Amino acid sequence: MDWESFYNSHSSPASYEIIITEIKQFISHHENKKIVLITSGGTTVPIEQNTVRFVDNFSAGTRGSASAEYFLDSDYAVIFLYRSKSLEPFLRHFLNSKLLDKLEIVNNKSIQVKEDLENLIPVLKKYKDAKSSNNIISIPFTTLVEYMWLLRGFCKLLNNRYCLIYLAAAVSDFYIPPNEMVKKAEHKIQSKDGPPVIALRMVPKVLMAITQIWSPKAFIVSFKLETDNSLLESKSKDALIKYKHQLVIGNLLHTRKYHVKLICQNEIEDIYLSEKDNKDGIEIEDIIVKKIKIRHEVFLKMN
Repeated sequence: MDWESFYNSHSSPASYEIIITEIKQFISHHENKKIVLITSGGTTVPIEQNTVRFVDNFSAGTRGSASAEYFLDSDYAVIFLYRSKSLEPFLRHFLNSKLLDKLEIVNNKSIQVKEDLENLIPVLKKYKDAKSSNNIISIPFTTLVEYMWLLRGFCKLLNNRYCLIYLAAAVSDFYIPPNEMVKKAEHKIQSKDGPPVIALRMVPKVLMAITQIWSPKAFIVSFKLETDNSLLESKSKDALIKYKHQLVIGNLLHTRKYHVKLICQNEIEDIYLSEKDNKDGIEIEDIIVKKIKIRHEVFLKMN
């Protein structure tokens, strides 16, 4: 199935028009300012119409949520399209700090901090600044279909050279069309009926639509995750040739937190996070975003 057929056979999310209006207003507020669309987290693929069971493409959203903070530091306005209940910018620090263990109840009436959370004060200040200046808008999704509709809608609104599209979400390669769900089940599949037979279909690749139709004027960054190092560079370069975008961030599953490759048509740049960097609290996303900002600025001058 091609991407046009995919959209024709799947209805838009119930709140789609409301969300698109919000994004239009956000973009208008930041006219002639650099804006980045960050996709983050994994997608679910329901196997029944009233969904109890689904196939999940797991991602905690670490890279997307961290990158959003560093893009804000680099004077970008951020549209954060993320999987519901995955990590979010700023909030991720409080989740990692085991916050509940550091709070105590006083006289059954109030809550106070029993441990020092001073290290989170800069995070909270940045969050407050970003929200008060309307520099970030976060839109959740759950299913693959929701993600695909929102991605297309947002990309169509971000078709200019100031816009950067940063595709960090872990999107399923496979899905089940509505008319092929298990026995066309309207309700929960019953175990007494035995194990279901599921036929997965390929999800259409929309990167070509993004680069050539929806957002051809934008600076576009895709990600390539592999487990075989011998395939990483060649597949990344193939993607650049096929889709004609600006940058692929290549990483291996087991080393992605401290080593990535920035791959463009004529250059491959390795980024490493040293043990000292890690001890100093430096995140590899900080380095990635700084490198991308430089490339985007060159892109702006050339266009």
